[in-house]
Amino acid sequence: MDKGFGTAACWLLVIPYIGLLWVPFYNHHDPVLLGFPFFYWYQLAWVPITAFLTWIAYRSMRNDD
Repeated sequence: MDKGFGTAACWLLVIPYIGLLWVPFYNHHDPVLLGFPFFYWYQLAWVPITAFLTWIAYRSMRNDD
């Protein structure tokens, strides 16, 4: 696999960091989703997104030895 692609895929791991870094961006009550204020469901939404991005980075680096 192309090593440049693997390195680029690792940059995907920066996205969750940036998404959760700026707390005033998501420190709001509205919109409420299934009874959860935005503050909680926004952070909870990042869990599967981060897992998916980590899987992509892993798949791209898996054959590098």
